[in-house]
Amino acid sequence: MTAPTQEKAPPAYTAAGRYAALETERTGVLNRAREASCLTIPSLIPPQGTTDVTKLPQPFQSVGARGVNNLAAKLLLVLFPPGANFFRLNVDEFVLDKLKAKAMAAGVTDAQAEIDTSLSKTERGITKKLEEKNFRASMIELLKHLIVAGNGLLQILKDGAIKFHSLEDYVVKRDASGEPVEIVVREGMNRLTLSPEALDIVTRSGVSPEVPAGMDPNTIFVYTWIRLISNKNGVKSWITHQEVAGQKIPGTDGQYPLDATAWLALRWNKVSKSDYGRGHVEEYLGDHWSIESLSKSIVEGSAGMAKMLWMVDEGGTTQKKTISKAPNNGVVDGNAKDVTVLKADKFGDFQMAKQTIDDIKQRLEQAYLQTSSITRNAERVTAEEIRLMAGELETSLGGVYSLLGGELQRPLVVRLMAVMQRAGLLPAFPKGVVTPTIIAGLDGLGRSSDLQRLDALLQGGVQFFGPEGVAEYVNAGQYFKRRAAALSIDVVGVIRSEEEVQQARQAAAQQAILQKAAPAGVKAMSDQAIAAKQEEAAQPQ
Repeated sequence: MTAPTQEKAPPAYTAAGRYAALETERTGVLNRAREASCLTIPSLIPPQGTTDVTKLPQPFQSVGARGVNNLAAKLLLVLFPPGANFFRLNVDEFVLDKLKAKAMAAGVTDAQAEIDTSLSKTERGITKKLEEKNFRASMIELLKHLIVAGNGLLQILKDGAIKFHSLEDYVVKRDASGEPVEIVVREGMNRLTLSPEALDIVTRSGVSPEVPAGMDPNTIFVYTWIRLISNKNGVKSWITHQEVAGQKIPGTDGQYPLDATAWLALRWNKVSKSDYGRGHVEEYLGDHWSIESLSKSIVEGSAGMAKMLWMVDEGGTTQKKTISKAPNNGVVDGNAKDVTVLKADKFGDFQMAKQTIDDIKQRLEQAYLQTSSITRNAERVTAEEIRLMAGELETSLGGVYSLLGGELQRPLVVRLMAVMQRAGLLPAFPKGVVTPTIIAGLDGLGRSSDLQRLDALLQGGVQFFGPEGVAEYVNAGQYFKRRAAALSIDVVGVIRSEEEVQQARQAAAQQAILQKAAPAGVKAMSDQAIAAKQEEAAQPQ
């Protein structure tokens, strides 16, 4: 049996060849991502050639790591609120009118409630599916990579599970509008985990793909090629297949609708004429390098200053041996002027470096929405002041929320709906009739802002006009409805309509009249009974 040959230059028409061609365009982005990772969390995008036994670079400060973790956790809560849906299913208005008409013809009195109940059940089913697949673990990993590297790839598997791919493992090509048109994913898999079809190709070809230094020699690279195509009618769709050793693996062909692809190439921000995004860390890379350099100087300088060196005058009467062998609190012969301690008068310089570090740290904490930097240094800081500053900082990420809402949240829901419908877990809606609307992220910030302004208006009214004046001018029903909308709460069955409020008031008024008239009625009946007995007693026996 001949030894396997090493494939040096894969043909351009294979997935491996296409990956190699697009890899050069990714080099600069990947190098910047590694630099940003080195200053924050080195294990996210480690240096090239790193293995499990490689010692990673260790920053001299943890400001970047804490900022990335804090911002990722906050984004996860905003984009995917726990215990609540981050989306809402809507029915096309024209279709909704037809459904209502059919329902009324069939004798259904409240068709809107029936439709809302059905859609709400579907929403809960999709959210439950996500939670069952522990999607938050993949999402927090994705968000950290977006913050540091600016890019990440999500794969939604056939069972609804989510798999994350780092920038190191894929290349992407976008059109002029920034939409992906081609993705190639490279996965290093152990030979034992390959499918029988893939293993058969590797065995028959006798080709052992070149493995980077330090990687397991049993690693086989499997390439997944995803492309956007158009048919003769102009309808676009995604096609995909896998290759190993330059050959297509049988049974791996797939096709997805344009809006329900299983592959989501995500970015932190949109860069014109670029196939990749830029990370949040890259925008503050100067501050990260500055605080790293100053922290290193202070740490190493402090370690040097902490070292004690006794200096003995060679021409004096005190002997070095006497000093070195003397016990603590011992008594020796000698002259104190002959012995000194080496010290560096650098305290003032270190204070200047420390002040600069504190200034940079405050800027970075604000950039990563850490509340410790929001509070100003003053004797009295009101809660309203902190809330306004925090809201101002958080709304500065509105562009990120908007981009992730369109590229992550909505496609994720559409793809999961398709997966669950294929598995018979959801009803099959006609195409284009039911569409998801994102109600978290940027929209959630807008709703939160509306809620804060409503409450501020009511509190201000109470301060200036008192509760009676507010009750006279404020429409309580409309206020509750707007507050419920800001909190994304369905008011059906919770908030009474104007007719129901009037009926309740009338019923309460009638009850009050009855209660007020009851004592007089009892007294009149008692008086009539007494008068009847007296009349009966006055009659002759």
